[in-house]
Amino acid sequence: MQLWKSLMLALSLGLAATASANQGVAFVHGTGNQSDAYNDYWTGNFINSVMSGNGSRYVVINCNFDKFMWDSAAAGCLAGQLTSFIQNQGITSLYVITHSNGGNVVRWILSNPTYDSRYPNIINKVRQVTALAPSSLGTPLADAVTAGNVFETTLGWILGYASDAVKQQQVSWMSYYNSAYLYGTSGRPALPKPFKNVVGSDVDSAIWDSDSYCGGYQYQVSLEVTQNWLDSCSDGFLNCTSQAGAGNLWFYDKNRTAGKEPLSHHQSRRQCFNLDRILRDDI
Repeated sequence: MQLWKSLMLALSLGLAATASANQGVAFVHGTGNQSDAYNDYWTGNFINSVMSGNGSRYVVINCNFDKFMWDSAAAGCLAGQLTSFIQNQGITSLYVITHSNGGNVVRWILSNPTYDSRYPNIINKVRQVTALAPSSLGTPLADAVTAGNVFETTLGWILGYASDAVKQQQVSWMSYYNSAYLYGTSGRPALPKPFKNVVGSDVDSAIWDSDSYCGGYQYQVSLEVTQNWLDSCSDGFLNCTSQAGAGNLWFYDKNRTAGKEPLSHHQSRRQCFNLDRILRDDI
């Protein structure tokens, strides 16, 4: 009997190790045509901190998210890179971390399993999606950029000017897409896998406050300006209601961050106020 118990214990430990070994993490960027998202969008410090203790199986997506979410260069590219990662690494459980408009591209795949033959296997492998400041309900700033006013120059670094993706994130356009093509918003079918949101609620740019420099002070100043055209609860690019508009709320920044600091839209993809550690522990 003792030998049998020992064999069963060894078997269970072996299975657990195998399951753990087959977990992977995907980092899915937001708006922009990326060729080196590891350095240019997330930074290596952020990714390496998130992955510390979580194995070595991860993929950093590089796609053209200046296109509409369903475009072959956007969702098609994402599906291709995720499929290659899953097949090459033998991934059985995929934890997805995405930011901003990347959440819309991921939701397109989760919501439209028959659109592409690669989608069902990806959906089957996804364990959950953690969406950092997703633009699920769009943003008034996309409307402003499309109209061609001052935001086009002020937010060119984050919006990519009047690209298809920016047009897509206009409030009325996202309302239509959510009602017709995407799951997870109010009154629509639930997404097939958990989609949990981290919501950024404010921007700090006081020159005397060291927290304003996390991720780059110049971005804080720009987002502080654009916040004047948004709700009082916003990250400088998105209203809180948009960030929490699809899936389920995980937490508002100040409820979990070190020092109860807010996360601006730029800081929510940086190693700021223990965000990286929170994600690491969740994986």
